[in-house]
Amino acid sequence: MIESGYILRPANPLFIGASLLGALLLNFLPLGNSPWVPDWVLICIVFWTIYQPRKVGVVWAFCLGLVMDIHSSTLLGQHAFMYPIIAYFGINWQRRVLGFSRPEQSLHLLPLFLAASVWPLIIQWVSSGEIPFWAWSSLFSGFIETALWPVAVWILLAPQRRPTDVDLNRPL
Repeated sequence: MIESGYILRPANPLFIGASLLGALLLNFLPLGNSPWVPDWVLICIVFWTIYQPRKVGVVWAFCLGLVMDIHSSTLLGQHAFMYPIIAYFGINWQRRVLGFSRPEQSLHLLPLFLAASVWPLIIQWVSSGEIPFWAWSSLFSGFIETALWPVAVWILLAPQRRPTDVDLNRPL
């Protein structure tokens, strides 16, 4: 968890909750089902399960998945099944992913983000028996989420970084 000379502070549970709520609110924006709109909750869940697996896990992912299912009025359980599976892989790949640089982490997490973008297509295919041609464009969101990974890591780790200059009046 040492990143270019920084020693990270412990993550504040209020910040974890606020970031998950912020990601949920970003997903609530009425942007439609555009292929270039990433799943912010998914990025946030993957981040916290990799960087703080004891505080955010499969149960959080399931609860957020239920909220997303209710909001998007999709088949109940579509997100509630996908988010915990992605969180499980995030927890299992934690030690492996943290050993890489940010671009390598992005490439390593690409299968998770692509699997998350393929899952709604599989659900639609099973429930209706057909997949429209335009639905394949939703795979693009997996690549967008992968490209946003280094930015998300930088933003979500910002409150935990210690200052590089030492102030004798502050204990931390």
